[in-house]
Amino acid sequence: MLEHLVFAAYLIFFAWLVTRVRFFTQTGLSKPQLVIFFLLKVMAGILYGWIGVYYGELAQMVDTWAFHFESIKEYHLLLTNPGEFFSSIFHNTYQEGYTKFLASENSWWNDLKGTFFVKMLAIFNVFSFGNYYVNVIMYSFLTLFGPMAIYRVMKESFPGNRLPILLTTFFIPSYLYWTSGLHKDGLLFLGIALVVYHFYFVLKEGRASVVRVAAILLGLLLVLALRNFLLIPFLPALFAWAVAEKRKTSPQLVFACIYAVFVVLFFTARYIHPRLDFPEEVVSRQQAFFRLVGNSAVTVSPLEPTFLSFLRNTPQAFVLSLIRPYPSDVRHLLSLAAATEINALLLLSLLCLFFRRRNASLTPFVLFCLFFSMSFLLMIGYTVNILGAIVRYRSIVLPLLFVPIVAGADWTRIRERFAGNMAEK
Repeated sequence: MLEHLVFAAYLIFFAWLVTRVRFFTQTGLSKPQLVIFFLLKVMAGILYGWIGVYYGELAQMVDTWAFHFESIKEYHLLLTNPGEFFSSIFHNTYQEGYTKFLASENSWWNDLKGTFFVKMLAIFNVFSFGNYYVNVIMYSFLTLFGPMAIYRVMKESFPGNRLPILLTTFFIPSYLYWTSGLHKDGLLFLGIALVVYHFYFVLKEGRASVVRVAAILLGLLLVLALRNFLLIPFLPALFAWAVAEKRKTSPQLVFACIYAVFVVLFFTARYIHPRLDFPEEVVSRQQAFFRLVGNSAVTVSPLEPTFLSFLRNTPQAFVLSLIRPYPSDVRHLLSLAAATEINALLLLSLLCLFFRRRNASLTPFVLFCLFFSMSFLLMIGYTVNILGAIVRYRSIVLPLLFVPIVAGADWTRIRERFAGNMAEK
């Protein structure tokens, strides 16, 4: 009974708090809308935990409760020995020390994502008394800053398309689900959103305040801690965005040139230093996934650390990360939801591209969203062969990929066309 009262008290408090935080209220959303979005995240987080209990093995979602139980141990360590609690983050028993930055096994950097997340949950436990679902409330509030930041940027970049932007930013089902549960994805998206939000306004205002620089660095640190290999597609996209904003030439040409240089460096950096063998790291990551046992694992062609091998595997990588699961891949309710969602999003994209606004242009920001999203999806397709993991990983870039597509559509023409067809019937 006491646990229920604590849960209700925290829920009411944070529901009130979202209506008082200036960053939220400055979105232009009403107080009821802010509360609704927050409660939806809490509900999705509760569902995430519930599925982890009853269908964890089937849906491969046991991690969320494993993090929770590990955080209880860390919570007791925090109370009894806070010095050890914080210093243990840097404990490293590997012979290679801190050098294996991108390695997927036997690497302090690879362990950091779990260590960091568990430590954060342990701090939550101080206030929640170790209650998983109260932690969901606090995590939902914290990670709500991510979609709010992206919504503010998209609304600024695409004026006049508020409703399509709102729906695509907050209500893509897999994005809402995976970034609301007690897992790393919501915090990772928050890191990306912090960088994108403040980078956008630094470029727009032409100056970088201390607060904006600090927020960008915080966002990059979150990405570094939670999924460090994401920096490989993220940093070139940010650099190309900044250059394209400053140059008077075609932004498409700027992005094409910078990414051409990036691809060359990706495959040749090993000749500068052996530890910069990025293709080999991607191959090793793929092999690590091959060794995992998953209900949704599919057979893919193995990569080799050569340019031609990567080129041959590019179509397969995009199909894996952007189109699957197929209807034939459906094995349970969650895979059915994933297959339905991705097909609906692809059909929506075709509709939006067919009815594209005549004055829509590929701005540097739009190109950043597309290049970053597609390069991230390409990286997922190269390394991951488990469809369940692919659905979770790609969820964090779906708003960045689909909001510009939806916002660039002429919704007046779409409504008129469909209203005319309905009238004829």
